[in-house]
Amino acid sequence: MQTSWRRRAILTMAVSGTFLFGNGTTQAQETYPSKPIRIVVPYPTGGFNDTLGRIVANKLTIAWKQPVIVDNRPGGGTVIGTQVVATSPADGYTLLVVQFPFAANPWLYKSLPYDSAKAFAPVVLAGRSPMLIVSNAGGPLRTLGDVLAAAKAKPGALNYGSSGPGSSNHLAMALFESVSGTRMTQVPYKGSTPLLTDLAGGQIDLAIDLLPHALPFIQSGKVRALAIAGGKRSPLMPELPTTAEAGVPGYDVTSWHGFMAPAGTPQAVIDKINHELNAIFAMDDVKKIFAQQGVVPDGGTPTQFRNFVEAQMALWKKVVQDGHITAE
Repeated sequence: MQTSWRRRAILTMAVSGTFLFGNGTTQAQETYPSKPIRIVVPYPTGGFNDTLGRIVANKLTIAWKQPVIVDNRPGGGTVIGTQVVATSPADGYTLLVVQFPFAANPWLYKSLPYDSAKAFAPVVLAGRSPMLIVSNAGGPLRTLGDVLAAAKAKPGALNYGSSGPGSSNHLAMALFESVSGTRMTQVPYKGSTPLLTDLAGGQIDLAIDLLPHALPFIQSGKVRALAIAGGKRSPLMPELPTTAEAGVPGYDVTSWHGFMAPAGTPQAVIDKINHELNAIFAMDDVKKIFAQQGVVPDGGTPTQFRNFVEAQMALWKKVVQDGHITAE
């Protein structure tokens, strides 16, 4: 008799627990958001990452009737702002804008104050920015074939500009050298503008950089676009061949942008944010702003973004370790 009563009690508790847990998950989604949301951008104002944060903040404020603020926390190669989110409550009220460095930093720095693979919950891939291989318009490198021929004829003779050791354009070129079997000399700068200015002036031979950075110099007629550094042509420059089409199969580099939340954020909340952000990226006015800044909107599920980031981390781990590359 007593045993039967205990069994019924345990069963009742189990059913009640399941019911309460289900209600809690539903409630988390239905009541969220109930207070202001913060989007941490680990970059200074200006530039696409800041623009992305502000677009989303504005659209979410309208959709959810809750204030959404952008908190710029630049510095440390994005480490400062990223750490802010890593140590924030996992409740959906703090989001992080992430880009290429998120996947490369774990291998470029001897230690980070957070575990990139464990401290964050992927939300969504927002978009991708094509990278271009460009040369001086007045120089002899008129095609990617010319680059390959010159680099293989005299290894190390060609030089290329980067935004410094460990920067996206440095790692992109390191991967290009590995895939193409070439060796060139890096000339570090303090950003894309000075390196592209020197490329336009003929002080360096070539570079890999983002389309929006390179486009004004291409339009001036002083810099020549040789290829899209990716696996498919960009709708922003459909006439430009990919590196595979131009003679370097297997080379695919694209800068990307997305959103993360602190690990442990309820999945129901992650899903609600993901759903709303996908709707935002599909809006015509948002797509227009993206195109103006050289970004192709993306989207998808949190799982798809997780898989994407894991693949990026594996790629850049190999490039960094094979090249013995460290950040400044």
